[in-house]
Amino acid sequence: MELNSRIAEMELEKAGKTNPGPWTDHCRYAAMACRNIAAHCEGMSADEAYILGLLHDIGRYEGVYAAKHLIKGYRYCMERGWEKPAQICITHEFMIQDIRKAGGPMDVSEEDYRFIEEFLQNVRYDDYDRLVQLCDALAFPTGFCILEKRFVDVALRYGIYPATLERWKKVLEIKEMFEKKTGCSIYDLLPGVAENSLR
Repeated sequence: MELNSRIAEMELEKAGKTNPGPWTDHCRYAAMACRNIAAHCEGMSADEAYILGLLHDIGRYEGVYAAKHLIKGYRYCMERGWEKPAQICITHEFMIQDIRKAGGPMDVSEEDYRFIEEFLQNVRYDDYDRLVQLCDALAFPTGFCILEKRFVDVALRYGIYPATLERWKKVLEIKEMFEKKTGCSIYDLLPGVAENSLR
């Protein structure tokens, strides 16, 4: 099935019906952030960025998981021939390209753990991987937010892990990278970010 933004929106809506929750609205805001930032980056497609943002958490369609949603999302997309979205389903969690730097529990089988480990050792990240990693941290289900607000929100819900501070530093580096590309603060491209961050 050829993928476009309409199909990606339909897939997310369908997934939200099988596992209702705020995660789908988070994906929508992450996708809008991806689109808004990519539109100001030379050589990037705002539409492709939007699709990747919509589908990055599609593996949550089956239930509430930690790392298991990464492999479920990867397989979901690969079954449909969507290779880049499948890649993003895994890479959005690993801004540091090392399975030992996960931000939560690895609730996967030993076989899946080894698959993700090897995948990360061999995959080549590009600007879309980095953009989704950034925008995942800019999106609440209720709107855009500053990174630090999202960092604390995730830490309160999932706890602090050995790589947490290293992960935060990497996301801040990615933010700086995209601010050089866009020539402005990324927050200038996210309507309502200040108001939503103060809630």
